[in-house]
Amino acid sequence: MSGEPQYIGIDESLTFSCGPHKGCFNQCCCDVNQFLYPYDILRLSRALGVSTGEFIETYTYIYIGDTTGLPVVSFKTSSQNNHACPFVTEQGCSVYEDRPASCRIFPLARALARSREDGTLSEYFAVIEDPICEGFQGGAVWTPRQWVKNQGLTAYNERNDKMIELISLKQQVMPGRLEGDDRKDFELACYDLDGFRARVADGTLAFEEGQKKAILEDDDALLHGAMDWLRERLFGTRRAS
Repeated sequence: MSGEPQYIGIDESLTFSCGPHKGCFNQCCCDVNQFLYPYDILRLSRALGVSTGEFIETYTYIYIGDTTGLPVVSFKTSSQNNHACPFVTEQGCSVYEDRPASCRIFPLARALARSREDGTLSEYFAVIEDPICEGFQGGAVWTPRQWVKNQGLTAYNERNDKMIELISLKQQVMPGRLEGDDRKDFELACYDLDGFRARVADGTLAFEEGQKKAILEDDDALLHGAMDWLRERLFGTRRAS
């Protein structure tokens, strides 16, 4: 295998399987360096029964991405355990039902492109032929469309794409590193969503009463409200409904 991504159509086929029967089991959970989206953090914090702030403090670290200039959240890993994900065990992933999108989509990668003519988004896929992975040696036949459905990625993609749109807009109108209060507000609205909710609850962040009620009671409304607030806070524009 080359190790280089090989582009694949959404209805083209690949052969792949993963599990304890493979000699490489758990190896892809080591030397982890992955970006966590807001929905990843929400799902994991809810599964663990902790706030988003506690999850970030305990399991992750934040740094500024070289390409985007934006705060990036990644898992803390242990140098004494091959830099493994904090949730991997000998039996596999201990948070499997709520694992991040980047784990779910492997061995695929997904990218979005926006049309300059009408602004519509198109998705593209590639196969990541990791040299250590034995999953390509026999197994079920999948298409990217089938894999996305089987791995429960639809809900993740719908929510995470809002973050991708924010990143794209930032690169267009605010290139360079995000610093100071802009960085703090980005981290609050994108990552510490329970902290954002608390500020809505105490009136520090003002929303009309109906949206405030939804944000306080529903995590999807919280996620959407935070993204919308951040878009207006940084760029002076709300997302078209």
